[in-house]
Amino acid sequence: MTNSSILIGLLTLFLLPISNAQSQPGVVRTLEPCACPVAVDTSFRTRCAYLIVPENRKLKNGKTIKLPFVLVQSKNPNKRKDPLLFTGGGPGGSSLGWARGVAQSPIINDRDCIAFEQRGTRYALPNLWSGELDDAIRESYRKNLNKDSMMVVGVKRYKKALEAKGIDLSGYNTDETVSDIHDLLATLQIDSVNLSGISYSGGLMLAVLQKDPARIRSLILDSPLPTFVPIDEDEPANFNESLTVLFRHVDKDSTNKALYSNLKEKFERYFTSIDGKSFNIPYVEKGTTDTLRIQYTRSDLLGVLVNTRMKHIPYVITEMIKGNHYNYIKRTLDGIFEHNSAPSGMRISVYCADQTAYHSEKVGHQLYDAYPYLKGYHINDVYKELCDCWKVPPIRPETKQPFYSNKPALLADGEMDNACRPLYIDMIHHYMPNSQRLLFTNHAHGVGGDDMTRFMQLFLDKPYRKIESNKNDIIAY
Repeated sequence: MTNSSILIGLLTLFLLPISNAQSQPGVVRTLEPCACPVAVDTSFRTRCAYLIVPENRKLKNGKTIKLPFVLVQSKNPNKRKDPLLFTGGGPGGSSLGWARGVAQSPIINDRDCIAFEQRGTRYALPNLWSGELDDAIRESYRKNLNKDSMMVVGVKRYKKALEAKGIDLSGYNTDETVSDIHDLLATLQIDSVNLSGISYSGGLMLAVLQKDPARIRSLILDSPLPTFVPIDEDEPANFNESLTVLFRHVDKDSTNKALYSNLKEKFERYFTSIDGKSFNIPYVEKGTTDTLRIQYTRSDLLGVLVNTRMKHIPYVITEMIKGNHYNYIKRTLDGIFEHNSAPSGMRISVYCADQTAYHSEKVGHQLYDAYPYLKGYHINDVYKELCDCWKVPPIRPETKQPFYSNKPALLADGEMDNACRPLYIDMIHHYMPNSQRLLFTNHAHGVGGDDMTRFMQLFLDKPYRKIESNKNDIIAY
């Protein structure tokens, strides 16, 4: 072999892509066809497969996981070449159910639609679910044990169970999922794509854009949680602000002034007054005959409000102030004992790596000083004491930083969103000057629905064209 041949060979070797390099977005991976995990209208051609990716790209152990996707093909022979890719929120929520509604959506008339299941979620192999944390929560109620202490006990058992299955929890975070999505695009040879996300996956899609904007045509984000927002430092204030908006609507629109006047002051006064108090109710667990006296606290009552539809909250507050707790707490207990209500392992891993690792305990204490009626209540079900047990490394600091982009984006939120305030779409807009915002004044978290679909259609058709609303309760700006 001549010297020139050797030189060419070496240059070729150095120019070959390194398939496991984390810095290289869009590595072509193996696909494994599979049965569709969800039923999709059979009149549409549907492709279902697993994307096989490394469990932890930082390690060289070769261990892989399988992430399913559902690709629903448009029947339009002149369809656009830029599909819409959706992945769900949570974090930890499944994404594939979205594909069931695609057949009824007008968006499929113009382009293919892809639902991608994030690692660690329901249909992924493996998924990060095990029953130890739910069991510990139930035990805390049955035996009237300290619930925060039992959450820690349950998380330790949960972690041990998942690791016994050989799962590397440090591989389940936003950075890895971002690489998964870029790998999917490269593997499917998609050169232009529209990304759609809700809540947590709104921020996830921003992180996909941040890593490599080359393939990204546009983004559609519903009630997004940007990666650069410290949600645990915000969420008590977010909940309070959503209630303030709700109380303002009540003061303006309610016909029962005697019941609902000054509801904000009544709420704050009552929930401040029950700090440190405990209550109890008789409860018979389904399938048993013994009556338990189950204790509950202000945190349980606040949990009821957080999980109640906004339009019902004013009445529920008035009932709680009267001491009528029973029906609400019983419903909560029924959910705990009859269903799995604990955060999934994927939710814990992502929040611990993405959020808790970057949070300030000092700011948390400031929040409780500002909102004493929320003191001690964990609005987010994943928090520092649990992450101290879960022990996963944080995501890259770069992922937590805001960034500028001229890509077009459609940003939507509900005015009464108690988790991700409309402030967040304003913050995203600051960094994305070609973004447009929609405020749904009568909605909370996750606007969705026919109106949102109509705006999505208009946006996808011409993403730089100004969106206009002809409805008084939807503000385009």
